[in-house]
Amino acid sequence: MKELLKKLRKYEIEIRKFINNHMQGDFHSVFKGSGLEFDDVRAYQYGDDVRSIDWHVSAKGHGTFIKTYREEKEQTVFFVLDVSASQEIGNPGKEKLQLAKEICGVLALSALKENSEVGLICFSDRKEKYIKPNKGMKHAYYLISEIFNLVPASIKTDISKAILFTLNLLKRKSIVIFVSDFIDENFDKNLKALARTHDLVAIHISDQRETNLPKLGIVPLFDKESGRTLWMNTSSGAFRSGLDTTFTGKKQELEDLCRKHNANYLEINTKDDYVPKLIKLFRVRKNIRKSG
Repeated sequence: MKELLKKLRKYEIEIRKFINNHMQGDFHSVFKGSGLEFDDVRAYQYGDDVRSIDWHVSAKGHGTFIKTYREEKEQTVFFVLDVSASQEIGNPGKEKLQLAKEICGVLALSALKENSEVGLICFSDRKEKYIKPNKGMKHAYYLISEIFNLVPASIKTDISKAILFTLNLLKRKSIVIFVSDFIDENFDKNLKALARTHDLVAIHISDQRETNLPKLGIVPLFDKESGRTLWMNTSSGAFRSGLDTTFTGKKQELEDLCRKHNANYLEINTKDDYVPKLIKLFRVRKNIRKSG
């Protein structure tokens, strides 16, 4: 665990240094949401938006008053991590699940250093682990330890159920960082609801084996989630084209959904150096906040 924490801290420092040196702004804005909270009321003035009128206060007969708001001082960053069996694909030590855990660990360290509350749900087709949002570096080390020591009880996936749990759990607008390979069906409706309600960041974990299997002829392929072995001709042009078309199509659908509903989307492959990819994500988020 010491070596793991050392590695995560190194990456976190690398990200923080780049942002502060090259992005003309403080690191804090990366994890700061745009949510507003009620502050007070004041007398209505000509030109004020009538939609801001507090009719309950105004009805008391002392004049017309409008609600005023302030930017939320504290931000909750909530990680939703897919730990199902489809995430176990990849070279030893560089599986999708290992990559996903490291990304959660690095971003959790960063968010907690900015005084955000950080929480986590790990899911398969059930809730595998829930950590209530909290602050402080002690919480960071606890969260990272729990992520890397987790042994899931189920091998299957239910993304829709995980999103529904998150929606029911979070009572105020939060930054939700959803880390998954998104290999599942029928979760679009709930993902749209999550993007409308919260500041959603979808991090799509992939591996080259999903689109580029070696040409080995007819071989058995084991599906970890279903437990079935299927015999496939990996040298077949139709098989290889089908793999690529399916992956590319689903990736584009997810990216389009995120763009349409103002969510951030980022794909990270197991062969990638993910630090530059995360920096790219932060740059996008800072630019959005500046223009917003």
